Amino acid sequence: MVKFLLFIFISVTFSLNSQELPEQNFSKIISKNIRKYNKNVKSAYRIKDYNRAQFLFDSLVKYAINGSYFDDFTVKKFKGRKSIAFNEFKKPIFLMTYASWCTPGSGEIPALNEVAKRFKNEIDFVVLFWDKRSSVRRVAKDYERNINVLYVDELDNKNSHIIRTLKHSLGFPTSFFLDKEKKILDVRRGVILPYNEVYSVSFSLNYESFRNGISLLLNYDDAKEPIVDSHN
Repeated sequence: MVKFLLFIFISVTFSLNSQELPEQNFSKIISKNIRKYNKNVKSAYRIKDYNRAQFLFDSLVKYAINGSYFDDFTVKKFKGRKSIAFNEFKKPIFLMTYASWCTPGSGEIPALNEVAKRFKNEIDFVVLFWDKRSSVRRVAKDYERNINVLYVDELDNKNSHIIRTLKHSLGFPTSFFLDKEKKILDVRRGVILPYNEVYSVSFSLNYESFRNGISLLLNYDDAKEPIVDSHN
């Protein structure tokens, strides 16, 4: 009963915050909710209540973040052009935020490379590192050429407030699924596996997770298309 009432309280609180204005940016939504969220999550981790911590994350995403719009800001490309704005991507976006010091599972990048090769025509794949170019250089070579490897140096960015908000909110790796208008459909944490998990298991679980997110993007995009009666 207590958990049910907590669920109702969280859902109503997040819903009110996220619905004050239509089409709010992600950074504004996070700014309104992150302090209370962090306080509750820290309390959950302190007593090792990991289920509650996950419940709080899922509630934040479902009742506050989903439906907001990802901020448009300029980031640097590791290859090719020097910079690009998020609004320049015209397809639905699979965005993964990362840091070079994060150690991915053995099958994570190969799984992402595989889905990027398969769905490159329908989706823009983006890996955004919160890091310096020199640090990104060490890991960028591992990604398939259809994946846009971008980076943001927090000390060298004009959108400093937005960058700080995005970087220090949900941690990484975190995956964002955005439609063509940059509306956030879902936010998910990376697959958590033991560091020494065998490659085949790591690849399979990560591929399944990525493929599930891809289905969300494709199904949402298809649902927005008008239905045409071929018999008329």
